[in-house]
Amino acid sequence: MSASQRALELAQAAAQAAADKKAENIVILDVADQLVITDAFVLASAPNERQVLAIVDAIEEALLGLPEKAKPVRREGERTGRWVLLDYVDMVAHVQHTEEREFYALDRLWKDCPRVPFVDRALASEDVTSGGA
Repeated sequence: MSASQRALELAQAAAQAAADKKAENIVILDVADQLVITDAFVLASAPNERQVLAIVDAIEEALLGLPEKAKPVRREGERTGRWVLLDYVDMVAHVQHTEEREFYALDRLWKDCPRVPFVDRALASEDVTSGGA
């Protein structure tokens, strides 16, 4: 069974909010077949703690702005700003400092899970305005 539509909507919104704050290496994973506690992971990283926290704030704000407001049931790691986890039940966002992202390698840990396509709307609009070049 793949991720629910709600999980994918939350994941796409979270990924876009992260992209809007210049997050790096944004990945959405469909973990529904591997985990019973959530359907999707959003992984994003930033080179410093301040940016990690800005991305986390942007994700929370974006998901609260959805028609069906979403608020995290759990928020962990905010104090250090190195790895913040936002648990929305259907989707979990992991915003990590670049060093933590490399060390813990969640991408490799969950490599058997399908990736969900994500295209930053800012990059998509640049492609349209530049003629796809």
